[in-house]
Amino acid sequence: MALITLGLSGAIGYDPAAALFRDGELVAAVEEERLLRRHHARGAMPLEAIKYCLREARVKPREVNQVAISYAPISLFRRARWHYAWRYWYAPERSLVAIVDGNRRYRRYLARVRETLDELDIPWKGIRFVPVEHQLAHAASVYYLGGQKGKVGIFCIDLRGEYATTLLACGENGRIRKIREFYSPDSLEGMYAAVTDYLGFNMLDGAAKIMGMSTFGDPDRYDLSDLVEYTGRDFRINTRLIGTVGLRRYKHKSRGHYFSPKLVDKLGPRRAGELFQDPYVHYAAAAQRLYERAATSLVTYHLSDVLKESGQLAVAGTGAFNVKLNQRLLELPGVRSVYVHPAAGDSGTAIGAAAYAVAQQGTTIEPVPHSFLGPGFDTQRCLRACEERREKHERQVISNPEEKAAELLADGQLVAWFQGRMEFGPRALGHRCILGNPAQSRMIDAINKKVKFREKWRYFSPSILDTLAPEILESDHPADFMTMSFKVAEHWRERFPSLVYQDGTTRAHVVREEINPRYYRLLQAMEEKTGYGIVLNTSLNRPGEAMICSPEDALEMFFGSDLEYLIMEDVLVTKGED
Repeated sequence: MALITLGLSGAIGYDPAAALFRDGELVAAVEEERLLRRHHARGAMPLEAIKYCLREARVKPREVNQVAISYAPISLFRRARWHYAWRYWYAPERSLVAIVDGNRRYRRYLARVRETLDELDIPWKGIRFVPVEHQLAHAASVYYLGGQKGKVGIFCIDLRGEYATTLLACGENGRIRKIREFYSPDSLEGMYAAVTDYLGFNMLDGAAKIMGMSTFGDPDRYDLSDLVEYTGRDFRINTRLIGTVGLRRYKHKSRGHYFSPKLVDKLGPRRAGELFQDPYVHYAAAAQRLYERAATSLVTYHLSDVLKESGQLAVAGTGAFNVKLNQRLLELPGVRSVYVHPAAGDSGTAIGAAAYAVAQQGTTIEPVPHSFLGPGFDTQRCLRACEERREKHERQVISNPEEKAAELLADGQLVAWFQGRMEFGPRALGHRCILGNPAQSRMIDAINKKVKFREKWRYFSPSILDTLAPEILESDHPADFMTMSFKVAEHWRERFPSLVYQDGTTRAHVVREEINPRYYRLLQAMEEKTGYGIVLNTSLNRPGEAMICSPEDALEMFFGSDLEYLIMEDVLVTKGED
């Protein structure tokens, strides 16, 4: 009888997801936001995500053996709760609650989990329930699924969990051994989030903007070193400036921010005007450098012995989406490879919690070299979705969608590309994409005008044939998940400036045939028509919207934008003339 394990995330209040393992094989995983069509699905339980996983695995609810969640009770005898209480001494209501009732969030979430399982007819008494600490779930997601051999250094850099914000650990022989943990409010990702908030962006979605913005600034112009004190062994956030709670928080129009009025006194008003004016662009650069230096010092100090032996580093947590940091980690002495989970944020802890529970049972977990774990739809389903639309359009089944897409791209058109099972995680990796020709400088303006409406200074990422990538990136390091930046060779930098950050790097996606054969053929066709196997690639969604999941979602977006070509499986959809 197979061991069926269901993993759930979402206890923090956003990014709920579900993942399902059959024995050691990850069969399905999906974020609830993709099914609800509500970005981050705040406050929701992964109800629809669980239903999808059960359907995809062809598992009946009563066949589920164990359920794992990425949140766990923390003992009063652990340092975590006492550290939190001590560091928030100035907010006694929080300090006392941490000591007296420190697992209240866990109990509330547990009640919601039980209600959800009851609704799905998964019997509570018939399952093994496994609560996994949040940072351990992050660690498990990147250790068990990455396929590394031997010892692996693990670095989880996160905003928050139960109390832990940062974990340095070693993975070996199917077990994860903690080396050092840091607890709230001491969070490097929290420092970055505070600067993101101060610079006028949403903390969940704005960090990538700050990272890109930082390449335009001068980190030496302003000193932000008093935001965090670090020695390599330890670090400590300055809670007089950032990571504040209660009366220390800066408030504007009744909304509390993640920094204090003292930060405003020090740096000036929170940004409300031009992004690139002095001093804000330089603050972004200074914050990015501080973040990189503090994080790399922790890895160097705590994981040096592991890295000297194996050279393998695995990274997860919300901070793992910072591709500039990941580039710096790869450049550290002794580091030969850096593997970053494609869903490094909280949704990925659904996979991690389940993987941890499976490993506890002594079952070997099969590595997963791709992120295509969500719903897939065949050509007939795509045609039926088209038939239900009232808008004028033309549709036809084509024999070679890859060739047609390359033909349109070479001709300077944008193509919405919808193929196979949906990606798990925030990156478009060849199944739910908007594609453009990177050689045409107007492509960024075209994408922004027709669908994305992003800031003009923000760059898009390339998908590159693996045969061409070493020449462009001057590196043969894997880049399957668009989680790391690489220096672009000067010749290619001049040829494709729209894909290159101001500092000469790009967030690359290197495509391998064995991982994504159809997308690979598209790039090959592009190479035949243009001389280069590269496309500009961004996710198939509109601003503030979850990535497209179904053909119906794709058509809704298509007709609600100025895109002119949509290829869904073998169906080419174009808009009819008015």
